[in-house]
Amino acid sequence: MEKELSEMTLEELWQLFPIFLAPHKSVWREWFIEEQKRLQLFLPGGNIMGIYHIGSTAVDGIWAKPIIDLLVEISLETELSVLKRCFLDNGYLCMAESPTRISFNRGYTKHGFAEKVYHLHLRCAGDKDEIYFREYLCAHREVAEAYEQLKLGLWKKYEHDRDAYTEAKTEFVLEYTKKAKMLYAGK
Repeated sequence: MEKELSEMTLEELWQLFPIFLAPHKSVWREWFIEEQKRLQLFLPGGNIMGIYHIGSTAVDGIWAKPIIDLLVEISLETELSVLKRCFLDNGYLCMAESPTRISFNRGYTKHGFAEKVYHLHLRCAGDKDEIYFREYLCAHREVAEAYEQLKLGLWKKYEHDRDAYTEAKTEFVLEYTKKAKMLYAGK
């Protein structure tokens, strides 16, 4: 009998869903737009301040995990629990939750990744460091290429340890997010 995803240990999930990178594909932007339109159909419009394509798939020309990252920015008055139910009712799985943030995914199956995989970050207004980081990478090709090389170097080492892979990138991401916020804050 096969285990459901919710019954698997973290190690079993990392085996089923390893880190893997692929050369940039223009179709990733199209997948983002499709998912953005899908979200607009079921999310209550008055609460949504923006739906953004973030992560490496949003940066032309660099290798990335072929998983589309989206940031949904909501007004401060919005009750996260209401939006959480909307996502769950529309095929998303809740991965992590705090009082001001919820992370979801879609495209993870009992047999591995679906063709299209999404990570969605639900955030309150102003909590958008990932947008700053994306903008910095898009504007500074040499930094984007350095980030790509860092990820390529970490890929096989942490192929089955997503937390360690993410942790190993954190210092780089924080450094350039800080620079981006100094450049772009208020724009």
